[in-house]
Amino acid sequence: LTLELIKISKQYNENLVLKDCSYTFAAGKSYTLMGPNGSGKSTLFRIAALLEKSDGGEVKYFSGTELKLPDIRLRRLITMVFPRVGVFNSTVFANVAYGLKIRGAKRTDVKERVAEILAKVGLTHKAHQQAVTLSSGETMRLGLARALVINPEVLFLDEPTAHIDKANTEIIEDCIRRIREEQALTLFIITHDPVQADRLGGQKLLLREGKVIEC
Repeated sequence: LTLELIKISKQYNENLVLKDCSYTFAAGKSYTLMGPNGSGKSTLFRIAALLEKSDGGEVKYFSGTELKLPDIRLRRLITMVFPRVGVFNSTVFANVAYGLKIRGAKRTDVKERVAEILAKVGLTHKAHQQAVTLSSGETMRLGLARALVINPEVLFLDEPTAHIDKANTEIIEDCIRRIREEQALTLFIITHDPVQADRLGGQKLLLREGKVIEC
């Protein structure tokens, strides 16, 4: 899916976070968004992911030249992983399987797909563990697994390695690089670390004064 943002604006109280923010994101490409705290990066992602409404402007998704309606079918092609991943009070396997089950996937398909994704994020050995007992780094990997299992066409990762240790950071970065190589999706990442942006590759962007600027 191609994503087009047209003159997006957003204000909280008297603070104008986004101002006439426009950019076209090509289908199947990877983008890394940087900027200082409070610059509106997460807000822009939530608006682009159709999770929050802007005060002005338009968010448009295209499949080729076809404009997609912002309905449940489009929303099921888009997913976002937040810095703080909430988990269900159930096993790691059940957490990852949930998105497939509500989409009506067959039990055998669910089992195979979940096993595949848990292996990809290095959590196979945690499949039957209660998700609430995972470390913060493992929880972020669980969040990534829940996003990947449904085969999204657009994936937003908001600071996917914030507040986690080096080992988990390396695993997550490796997963992100493999996602870019193996899956046909449009990938968006927020990071505060320019060095990490270099490691992850893709088009680097900066959010400055409410607008997206290419680095």
